[in-house]
Amino acid sequence: MVGLFDRAFKGSDEMYALAEKALAEALATHDESTPAVFPNTAYYAACIYEYTGIKVMTLGDLKSAMEPIRAMMTRNYRTHDVFTSGIATAMAAEVIELCKYLDTDTPYNGEYHGHMNDAEVRELGVPLVTRDIPGFVVIIGPAPSEEEAEALIKGYQSRGIFVFLIGGIIDQAKNRKLSMGFPVRIVPVGPDIWCASHIISLVMRAAMIFGAIGPNQYDEMNKYTFERIFAFVNAFDPVDDLTIACGACAIALGFPVITNDTKDMWRVPKTLIIQEDTKDWIETSLEARDIKIKVTNIDIPVSYSSAFEGEIIRRPDMQVEIDGSRKDCFELCITKEAHEVEDHKIEVIGPDFDEIPVGSKMCAAIIAEVAGKSMQSDFESVFERKFHTFVNCMEGIMHTGQRDLIRIRVSKNAYEAGFRIRHIGEVLYAKLKNEYAAVIDKCQVKIYTSTDELHDLRKMANEIYDKRDERLAGLTDENVDQFYTCILCQSFSPSHVCIVTPERLGLCGAVSWLDAKATNELDANGPSQVVTKERVIDENVGSWEDVNEAVAKYSRGALERVTLYSIMEDPMTSCGCFECICGIEPFSNGVIIVNREHTGMTPLGMTFSEMASMTGGGVQTPGFMGHGKHFIASKKFMKAEGGVARIVWMPKALKETVRDRLNATAMELYGIENFCDMIGDEESCGNGDPEELVNFLSETGHPALAMDPMM
Repeated sequence: MVGLFDRAFKGSDEMYALAEKALAEALATHDESTPAVFPNTAYYAACIYEYTGIKVMTLGDLKSAMEPIRAMMTRNYRTHDVFTSGIATAMAAEVIELCKYLDTDTPYNGEYHGHMNDAEVRELGVPLVTRDIPGFVVIIGPAPSEEEAEALIKGYQSRGIFVFLIGGIIDQAKNRKLSMGFPVRIVPVGPDIWCASHIISLVMRAAMIFGAIGPNQYDEMNKYTFERIFAFVNAFDPVDDLTIACGACAIALGFPVITNDTKDMWRVPKTLIIQEDTKDWIETSLEARDIKIKVTNIDIPVSYSSAFEGEIIRRPDMQVEIDGSRKDCFELCITKEAHEVEDHKIEVIGPDFDEIPVGSKMCAAIIAEVAGKSMQSDFESVFERKFHTFVNCMEGIMHTGQRDLIRIRVSKNAYEAGFRIRHIGEVLYAKLKNEYAAVIDKCQVKIYTSTDELHDLRKMANEIYDKRDERLAGLTDENVDQFYTCILCQSFSPSHVCIVTPERLGLCGAVSWLDAKATNELDANGPSQVVTKERVIDENVGSWEDVNEAVAKYSRGALERVTLYSIMEDPMTSCGCFECICGIEPFSNGVIIVNREHTGMTPLGMTFSEMASMTGGGVQTPGFMGHGKHFIASKKFMKAEGGVARIVWMPKALKETVRDRLNATAMELYGIENFCDMIGDEESCGNGDPEELVNFLSETGHPALAMDPMM
């Protein structure tokens, strides 16, 4: 092992020397007080922050971090020393990269991704928890050929693995015209090995956000990454000393390295793996990290993977479009008797894609009819909402919206591969039967594309939608006998428990009470367990003994009580993947809400990332609360503190999203018309000036100014 250790130590020295050089060049043209921060993160330089505790905010801070980084580069011939030296190598790499961001937030000008912001880290929360993303791979290239590079990347993509690219393989992917970017889960991080620090930074922040791991928790961090973040590295021959040193960091975090380089390499089972046949890398890598891929064989001519869910089909690349905004289109899931359903029958009534002019729009009614002994009509809307995901996971197909506001774009490449409208039915059949086998015994899909058929079908669909809306409107916390837990996120936030009620969905925005009810019916031992509500403490603030017992049980004692409708008294915990965060604004006696997509400043003097860093990881933070967008207009939103009347500021885009429902709630509760016009935003009263906000609220007569103090 001496030869390999020497190479790792040599690589660490080389990276440190490069960091010294980059820092010296930066200090030659900038003052030590110059801000040195990555954009849109509350975690400073995350690698340095985690392992040294230093909050790098200026070039002076970065300079002061160099000594502790060097101190971790010990030279004893022990595995521990190689690991600490590897981690220090990643920190030195972070110094190099941070110097590129001194004068611009976009040093790579879109050619490479570089730094990943906090919103992107949090965006990964839900698919990581649901295992739509079963793991990460970092591919360090170039591959022996462009064809092999493409096969490796698409092989991982088809299995749902998130792919990070470093070095020459990026150019190979570009030459093969692969679609890349965060939405399709293939990220060209950067051209040099020190760009790997951006990936380590993402890992550090995921552990801090979801696992509540704090700075200077070396053992806890490495244990968390090994047990909860399923990542690995593929490094093509030749592997230089710098890459070996970075590989030592990966192995320290529990991420195995697979390579075809045999020079001065030593095989270490499940850790450092030499696989000379690179065509076997995918299976070797998955086995090394114990990643099990659930495969559903679907008879369609394009690839199927969750990695394609974010794919965008531009108009010039479009073969045909099903467009609910211009044509009569809708989706529907209907329960039938068993004798009325012929299993796996797919019918297309009307013209197919090859009978429609290129680039044109068409109508479509997509109806899945299901039957099963355990099927309930309440599940129909749950399954129907999944149509979006099911269809979107096809390569070259883009789906947006739901019900009668759907849009499905089919790319020219997918059409040329043989994709036709019946393949939508094949996907819906396969996924419904596979994911809901506990309640669906038989399924058939009918797709109508003829305008002659759609009039009566549209009338039927509207009647069904109306009945569902009446049913959902009647679902309140008071008129149901039970709530449900959701502990899906415990794979990353071990102590977090959501209590899902009809009027308070999961804070990720993805789990409603009906979703949780269906999940419980499908898997009685799964993440959604029944919570009774028989022993009330104070129903007005959302406090029950039953709920407290449930959170104590399912948090394994980390929590003792939760008040469902309060932001101040034992608020519900957050895992980190929340859509929005709410925080007290003391000058106005109200609260501000900011969504994950908003990158600007708020009247609290904090961005979303900075606010979110104060909560998450399954801890209770009175005064701050993560939640879904849908909860904002709920009559139970902060009911203990006076309800939605406390909302004084939101980003304009978020306000427009919730405007109609929030106005209706304010009218019902307080008799206030057009309440959203009283709420400040970044245009009406600025981002970060509380005095300007209070002046705006005074002018609009906002009710929060006259309410009792919150603190």
